[in-house]
Amino acid sequence: MPEHDSPGPGHPPVLVSEDHGAVRVLRLNRPAKLNALNTELTAALLEGLRAADTDGAVRAVVLTGAGRAFCAGADVKEFTDLTPDDQGAVVRRAELTMRTQMLPQQLTKPVVSAVRGHAMGGGAGLALGCDMVVAASDTRLGYPELRHSLVPAIVMTGLQRHLGRKLAFELISTGRILDARELAAHGLANRVVEPGEEVAAALEIATAWAEVNADAMCAAKGLFYRVADLPFEEAMRTGGDVNAIMRGFRT
Repeated sequence: MPEHDSPGPGHPPVLVSEDHGAVRVLRLNRPAKLNALNTELTAALLEGLRAADTDGAVRAVVLTGAGRAFCAGADVKEFTDLTPDDQGAVVRRAELTMRTQMLPQQLTKPVVSAVRGHAMGGGAGLALGCDMVVAASDTRLGYPELRHSLVPAIVMTGLQRHLGRKLAFELISTGRILDARELAAHGLANRVVEPGEEVAAALEIATAWAEVNADAMCAAKGLFYRVADLPFEEAMRTGGDVNAIMRGFRT
């Protein structure tokens, strides 16, 4: 299993990439900080996802976190450096966060998140932004930003699209945390497993994906997200266009 990141002097990589056959595992690697998303990790994840998508040997991706948490959200310690006096830095950081949160669904290859422990704020957004979710039974997912006088602005769009509006507003306005059982009940987790088994379960899903014709998988994923935001008739016609060419995917 080759690693694609090499640690610098005295500094382990914030993102570790491992290949399991045609499946690439991307592991957030700031376990002492519960994999909180600072600028370095966010940029590394953006690049890691893009690299996986352009690598012809990779057919599917697993996104997970090192240690006892998936991702605790944004690293708030960085916020002290992002002040109204430096609007350029504020805008660049927001743009980086937005692009990274959007990317899992924009990739041509399917992505499954393997989640355990805390998945909060931006971490919750990343977990749910993947095409499928495997949750360990100790998973706790939520959006506590308002408790810290912050607004879950960038993750709000994805949350609304995954949940009904009433529950979505409850989560962002009260900070209520969902456990793994609730995630499954609301259709947010595809599988719930014992802690420590989440990566193996995600690899099982991703390995099955990797056996599918790559062009067909790319077309299916692209169509899935395109039709979600189209009016009914336009969505049906878009599906018809893909149907007309899908016979070329057969092997």
